[in-house]
Amino acid sequence: MTEHAQSAKRAFGIRLRDLRKDAGLTGRQLADASGLHNTKISRIEHGQQNPSEADIRQWCIACGVARMIPELIAVQREIEQMWVEWRRHLRAGQRHIQSRAAALYEKTGLLCVYESTRVPGILQTPRYVRALFTAASALYDLPEGEAEAAVAARMPRQKLVTAGNGRNRYCFVLEAGVLDTVIGSPEVMREQLGLLAGIATLPHVSLGLIPRGKTRSLYPGEGFYIFDETLVRSELWSGGFRSTQPEEIGTYLRAFTMLRAQAVFGAAARAMIEQAIERLQTDENT
Repeated sequence: MTEHAQSAKRAFGIRLRDLRKDAGLTGRQLADASGLHNTKISRIEHGQQNPSEADIRQWCIACGVARMIPELIAVQREIEQMWVEWRRHLRAGQRHIQSRAAALYEKTGLLCVYESTRVPGILQTPRYVRALFTAASALYDLPEGEAEAAVAARMPRQKLVTAGNGRNRYCFVLEAGVLDTVIGSPEVMREQLGLLAGIATLPHVSLGLIPRGKTRSLYPGEGFYIFDETLVRSELWSGGFRSTQPEEIGTYLRAFTMLRAQAVFGAAARAMIEQAIERLQTDENT
């Protein structure tokens, strides 16, 4: 479980503990009134065990706050969705996963993206996507054909950026290392960087790059997407984090603001991309 999800789990346990204390009940008294085992109550309050929805109902009724049942169940469902194991999630197949997100991207008015290791998914060329998902298939032991399915499903999403519709705006902040991490082959990477250079000129897109060697006010971290300041998503090796909690979103918004302040945009960013393309060409020639 991510640190964010674990923190949310602990905070929820503390909230339930406070309800018990406000009701003037000891753990043993709550156990007698609710039918929950005393050990389970202790584990829930210390964030060591997730309560079921039935547990929450019994807890609230015993504490005399039945009115809070819908709210607390909603919070618990959100916590459960914060962490999704990739091996379980990927069983649905890449076409399903990629296509399912299409509606979210279409309705998002402002998408803010930070990436430290690779080009954001919505900006990837078909061959770049294919190379990434070929590697992912090997890592997660996925069925053959998943890379092609991912390419077919992801490309329509990219048109939201390249074509523009007057409604959607995009702000990307990338670490300089993204330009030099060769995915697929130098040829694949040159094509990808060429697309980035073109996208950087679009009026509805802000593309920033954090130069190497810059004195940092915030260190590099895992990539994340913020959708209209109402949803944040991040991906790690073993799972994905997502949250609609204002506190979590606020943390990522502050991080994005700090990272964006360290980036260069416009001509300076395009110059960095062109220099990366030249380096690729030089490396091939030598």
